Amino acid sequence: MTDAELNRKQLHETALKAPKSSGVYLWRNAESTIIYVGKAKNLKNRLSSYFAGRKDIKTRILVSKARSIEYITTSNEYEALLLENTLIKQHNPRYNINLKDGKSYPVLRITNEDFPKVFKTRRIVQDGSQYFGPFPNVGALDTFIESLYRQYKIRHCKKFQKRKSPCLYYHIGQCAAPCCGKISKESYIQYIEEIESILESEDETQIKNLENTMKEAAKLLQFEKAARLRDGIAAIRTLREQNAVEDFDPESRDYVESYSEGPLVSFCVLKMRNGKLIAKDCYRTKTLNDEDETTSEFLRAYYTDPSQIPPHIFVSSRENLELTRQFFSEVLGAHTDISTVEPGSPSEKRNLAALEMARQNAKEDIIRRLRERGDIPAMEELMHILHLPCLPVRIEGFDIAHIGGNFPVASLISFYNGNPDKKNYRYFRLKTTDGIIDDFASMQEATRRRYSRLLKEQAEMPDLIMIDGGIGQVNAVQAVLDDLGLDIPIVGLAERFEDLYLPHNSTPIKLPKRSEALRLLQRVRDETHRFATSKNQALRTKANTTLQFEALPNVGKARAAALLEKFKSIDELAIAEPEAVYSAAKCSIEQAKDIIKSAKTLKAASSALVKDGLHARANATKHSNSATNSDIAALAKAALEK
Repeated sequence: MTDAELNRKQLHETALKAPKSSGVYLWRNAESTIIYVGKAKNLKNRLSSYFAGRKDIKTRILVSKARSIEYITTSNEYEALLLENTLIKQHNPRYNINLKDGKSYPVLRITNEDFPKVFKTRRIVQDGSQYFGPFPNVGALDTFIESLYRQYKIRHCKKFQKRKSPCLYYHIGQCAAPCCGKISKESYIQYIEEIESILESEDETQIKNLENTMKEAAKLLQFEKAARLRDGIAAIRTLREQNAVEDFDPESRDYVESYSEGPLVSFCVLKMRNGKLIAKDCYRTKTLNDEDETTSEFLRAYYTDPSQIPPHIFVSSRENLELTRQFFSEVLGAHTDISTVEPGSPSEKRNLAALEMARQNAKEDIIRRLRERGDIPAMEELMHILHLPCLPVRIEGFDIAHIGGNFPVASLISFYNGNPDKKNYRYFRLKTTDGIIDDFASMQEATRRRYSRLLKEQAEMPDLIMIDGGIGQVNAVQAVLDDLGLDIPIVGLAERFEDLYLPHNSTPIKLPKRSEALRLLQRVRDETHRFATSKNQALRTKANTTLQFEALPNVGKARAAALLEKFKSIDELAIAEPEAVYSAAKCSIEQAKDIIKSAKTLKAASSALVKDGLHARANATKHSNSATNSDIAALAKAALEK
């Protein structure tokens, strides 16, 4: 018996000897350091569960790190919760929730300089600079800053220093070149004051004041200033709208959700105050607790100041809710309603949407964490389960997408170190299965083209191939590899039951739901599906648009291709200038005008015709959810004739 097996046996014996009363248990490592604290209604049942059946990766980590188990009995489960809370704060165990704030929200900084710079940052420096924010929607803030740079000729350089000649930003009209003395300090500060006024406009009253200033500038014939203020007001309104979720319930409340990958857990807290989302807190931690129990543990760790606890906290997990409410009331003195969303309540849809929003934010944070660290635990587990000769650092995944056999596409995506490696994504327009439905043959064509090329180029092969499908697809690809003389491990992931299939073995491998290896393969599978579907959709859209262009007067295949490259869609063509169409299509001005006129007719009429035509076709065939090429051509022609 190995040391690990002997240690596990001793721990199991300790668990079996535990009493059936409520209490708290402590896991210690080889140095006798407490690495995990948990509570239980029944100590024996809870501790024994760690050794029953095949456990997920989190439980296996805990058992492998532990060398002893201790327990303290209590009179009831609530006393156990109080003691657990005290011990966690006292010992700060490695595998309990230890709140570490995620990335802080960016703020807008205006530096304390003679010629200030305006930029986005996540770091607050106490040097007299002004800060505005925070802004949860980073994309909206980036757009706002771009708008500022277009409207105000403020400097872009990181460090201000005198220069003899201005930089490129001056020549493209985005900087007044204070470094070269081309603008006075007073004139430059006027820009900064306007920007500050825009950022300080929190409500409509302040925006109205800005609008009055804009109108006054126009009366004084200061049209440039008026235009800057107009665009600034529009930009700040967009920024405020995109950074605040509003509803009509003024009562303060928080929405708390989490997402986990193995021992990694991220929590998201959305704070609603006066009908607006004012903040989003994201916290990263590691825990080996059950998913249902982590929320209760997080709430007790997160809410410590009674004055900051809102009247309502919404969660999705019902586990330990009553005990948590009692803890908040008796220990924190906060009489808050901690609850799940009430089915059938007037605010059910709104509250569920907010919880889903919190969950999505937590999930995004987990994805960032995996990308930052590399998904090493998942790769190690995958290597062990599939008996791979090495860590699957490079995984290539394949999927097939088509509509009734039309526009068949195979996607090839690549994961490196457990994360997407998008520069190595590829897709294949399938030739042998165009017009027919044969996923096995399609998969064979895609993999043959991929790996025969890598062989020819003597390029590096992947450590693992993942096929979106079952034993049939896996065996089809294995036949290709055998024919090419390649020895690359293959695994198939069948979507219905999330089973794994190896070549020539119809008995699937079933992994626990919380398995990190399974989660990694699911991420690869989902990405292959997304990439294949998007390429299939793009091909269908391009083909349909080309046929619409060919239905225009004086336009054949060559002109249709030229117009499509220039204008991309009928809508863009309909608003084009005759000179632009004349240049692209190499036609006369009169012909260009006819083309634009017909494009406008198509734009107005084809939408309804396509809708009616597809509805009739769907009722007739029940086999396809998109029009064929002949459908599009006929409908476009009908629109022009009408």
